[in-house]
Amino acid sequence: MLARKDAIRVKKRKVDLVVISDVHLGTFGCHAKELLLYLNSIKPKKLILNGDIVDIWQFRKRYFPKSHLEVIKKIIDLSAKGTEVTYITGNHDDLLRKFTDVEMGRISLVDKLVLELDGKKAWFFHGDVFDASIQNARWLAKLGGWGYDILILINRFVNWCLTRMHREKFSLSKKIKNGVKKAVKHIQDFEQVASDLAIENEYKYVVCGHIHQPQMVRKVNKFGTCLYLNSGDWVENLTSLEYHKGRWDLKHFNKEEYEPEVSEEQDFKEMQNLVAAITITSKNR
Repeated sequence: MLARKDAIRVKKRKVDLVVISDVHLGTFGCHAKELLLYLNSIKPKKLILNGDIVDIWQFRKRYFPKSHLEVIKKIIDLSAKGTEVTYITGNHDDLLRKFTDVEMGRISLVDKLVLELDGKKAWFFHGDVFDASIQNARWLAKLGGWGYDILILINRFVNWCLTRMHREKFSLSKKIKNGVKKAVKHIQDFEQVASDLAIENEYKYVVCGHIHQPQMVRKVNKFGTCLYLNSGDWVENLTSLEYHKGRWDLKHFNKEEYEPEVSEEQDFKEMQNLVAAITITSKNR
């Protein structure tokens, strides 16, 4: 199995705290295999799942691959071996908010979290409360989520073709976001509102997800300063946040570090599955 092989091959790094968000298990765009490789490489004291881990909005009975299930098993396995796991609910898994404050062993379910890290307060929450489209037009947000899922699938197919031609990959969604002033302003506003609230409440760190925009930046206003952090996602950016020995790091997954040799047959089979996924999705809509 992928998990067992890589657990043996990769030396586990000890980390005080790891934050991941926006995994979207149960969708075609989710990079579950890559996330599993990453989780197998670390030994965290605390693991914070900052929302949209399982995508209940886009969940399909016909699509929940073994690799997606392996991620859930790995998280449970980490908790069984001593890692404190906190699942913070997001908008795509908001049905879980009915069970807020439930604890199962070392796994707890919350809507937000405040921790003290080396004497500094850190505020963790998903971030959908700042998104007007989620609060006022849920149906529109769901439609946008489906369109994003299809866009990511097409992008992966395009990048597969580019790789075969030895050309550089690119992100369709990032190109669209960067080309639309409204989308850029939405991201900037999101960061500013989160940071201003953190400063107002005397939090030194504010840690979000939701907008699929990995970031670590110092924010300042007339009342003070805080470090704004966003863990990104495991759909296109493949990023996580790590806090160890008083320092934050934004980690970008690099597949070559985990499995330097990928056979042409494996690569082609994965691409066939993606094409089949696009076809299935189109027929079911």
